[in-house]
Amino acid sequence: MSTIPSHTIPAPRPDRITVVVETVALLGQVVLFDLRPQSGLLPAWQAGAHVDLFLGDGLVRQYSLCGDPARQDRYRLAVLLEPDSRGGSRAVHARVRPGARLATGAPRNLFPLRPGSGPVVLVGGGIGVTPLVAMAHALHDQGRDFVLHYVARDPVFAPLLRRTPFAERVRVHDRSQADAPRFDPSVVPAAHAGTAGLSVYVCGPPGLMEDVARAAGAAGVPPDAIHREAFSARPVAAGGAFEVLAARAGLRVAVGGDEPITAALARAGLRVPVSCEQGICGTCVVTMLEGEADHRDSYLTDDERTDQIALCCSRARSPLLVIDL
Repeated sequence: MSTIPSHTIPAPRPDRITVVVETVALLGQVVLFDLRPQSGLLPAWQAGAHVDLFLGDGLVRQYSLCGDPARQDRYRLAVLLEPDSRGGSRAVHARVRPGARLATGAPRNLFPLRPGSGPVVLVGGGIGVTPLVAMAHALHDQGRDFVLHYVARDPVFAPLLRRTPFAERVRVHDRSQADAPRFDPSVVPAAHAGTAGLSVYVCGPPGLMEDVARAAGAAGVPPDAIHREAFSARPVAAGGAFEVLAARAGLRVAVGGDEPITAALARAGLRVPVSCEQGICGTCVVTMLEGEADHRDSYLTDDERTDQIALCCSRARSPLLVIDL
């Protein structure tokens, strides 16, 4: 099979790791592939981590590592071909071939598996199951009590999960049939009712995450034991225009109702570094000096949102936002 043409291979940089695509499998609309280092071992990582994947032409996307964290000889990624892709998933599906060279960043973890000895419930919706597969590997190695619920309309990971050493702890909720019952989030805490130290991790569509968090909270699971990760932010929605003042640059721009703040600033000549463009990586976060933001990212904590804003996806509730740029 052909490899990526040389002009699309990202130039080596100190903060990038050159990797070679080893194996590729197509699971429905998901491409599952392993990346091995050119030599030696890859940087160690913990369950829940993700890497930047450099796809050439300035295109960078973040994908969760879904293999076994105990292995440093490869990174495993799984990428869904999104129908409304902004280029990332299409590029992955087009360019990932056995023998192709790519580059990744070092692993980063915004969704870590917390230390403890209590039972753990993992709930993954669709492609959101990927970081939870890595968590299941880690929990199995630790001898922890856990269960992994995989909820999907097309459960393409089910055969792979049945071949893992923790297969008996996996519950597949196949939603492919029109008459299939809805996933009942109450099963999350019910299986461990009365058990102290229960932790819940959920990743997937916002509705699923909210339902699981609500059910766990109603069953008495404390808020700090309910962990979730979003794969995308709320989209920029049409609405009233507002203005942004970049204080240090002395630049004031109007932001249209259907454009990101980053686009408005770039149009005026001020380019802000961006990566995911979905509010999940933190690359475009800046300090907010004045104004009230409509936060739409999945990166900042509530405390951080008092004086920071992710410019790629967030909006304004006030007529003017003043930022430290």
